[in-house]
Amino acid sequence: KKIKSTYGTPLFVYDEKTLIDQANKVLAFPNAYGLKVRFAMKACPNAAILKLFYSLGINFDASSGYEVERAIKAGISPKDISLSSQELPSNFEDLIKLGLEFNACSINQLETFAKLFPGSQCGVRFNPGKGSGGTGKTNVGGPTASFGIWHELLDQVKSIADSNNINIIRVHTHIGSGSDPEIWQNVAGLSLNLVTHFPNVDTLNLGGGYKVGRMSYEKSTDLQLVGTPVKQSFIDFNNKYNRKLKLEIEPGTFLVANSGALLCTVQDYVNTGVNGYKFLKLDSGMTEVLRPSLYGAQHPIVIFNDLSDNELDDYVVVGHCCESGDLFTCAPGDPEVLKTRKLKVSRIGDLASIEGAGAYCSGMSTKNYNSFPEAAEVLLDVNKEPHLIRKRQTLDQIIQNEIPYVRN
Repeated sequence: KKIKSTYGTPLFVYDEKTLIDQANKVLAFPNAYGLKVRFAMKACPNAAILKLFYSLGINFDASSGYEVERAIKAGISPKDISLSSQELPSNFEDLIKLGLEFNACSINQLETFAKLFPGSQCGVRFNPGKGSGGTGKTNVGGPTASFGIWHELLDQVKSIADSNNINIIRVHTHIGSGSDPEIWQNVAGLSLNLVTHFPNVDTLNLGGGYKVGRMSYEKSTDLQLVGTPVKQSFIDFNNKYNRKLKLEIEPGTFLVANSGALLCTVQDYVNTGVNGYKFLKLDSGMTEVLRPSLYGAQHPIVIFNDLSDNELDDYVVVGHCCESGDLFTCAPGDPEVLKTRKLKVSRIGDLASIEGAGAYCSGMSTKNYNSFPEAAEVLLDVNKEPHLIRKRQTLDQIIQNEIPYVRN
């Protein structure tokens, strides 16, 4: 309540201690011959969080040229940033010249790089032919995914590299967020097989996708459990080929998902009768948390008031947008279906917390829909003192790039 009175709602709140604890877990990922952790910054790109991870020895994975520039503006050295993107930035050549690491994610990208920088080196992202994910929309491997170069085009990759004297030094694969550990380990084996075709590769990047349990019934990936057999695979590879490969991983969700929450206010209540629903309307919605509307993602919701914790009711929790899909409590994996949630009895004005909102929320929202401003962000330091790390957007900032049209 103190934070609400100071900063208002909706408000993203991140916990520094949890961020550090999660960082230490990924930095301890089992490896045989060296590890580099890259934060998938699209998960939560606020400069304060980037700087915190950088201070702990974490590097960065960028998914666009704009993310590269954003990281640089936050004080990250270009040499500690790797670009793996669906679209090459217009200033691609300039960014590479700064020392940026690059993984070609399509044949066209590799050809473009080769023409600009013949005789240089880069990585290649392959689609190994298998994928996984919490939903089809978070699966970025297999024949239904456009991410990476299809593994059967291996010879074409080698031909482009050889004809332009490009040294392939890194193989990159990533199969999808929320990946099943067994599939992840299987893809590690497929990826090592790809490495055998490139004698100068010294690094294998296996992406991220470590499942994080947001809901009480969901289980988080045990990195030690997942990583131990992968480490052994690297050892076996060295025993067979005399090549000590370094490992790169790119966690996003695992680092930040449960490190953040979205504080909201219950601003209205609607009852649609005996055969209907009781709706709690928050002063937030898809403008801050799009994941439920996009792919039926589930987030814990906590109501704060002075009523007994034993007083419960079934609610559908919705957002403030004029959009029927602006929904917090949909059915798991199905954003089209309403799903009631048993919550503490709530009244207008109560504080609500959307938990597990540290990843792919602030950085993946429909901000400014209905002209709602971008929410503020606060970081709680290790002593639980709040620090404003992003101001709430104003209406003037929303419309500042609009240019008046004067009709003749």
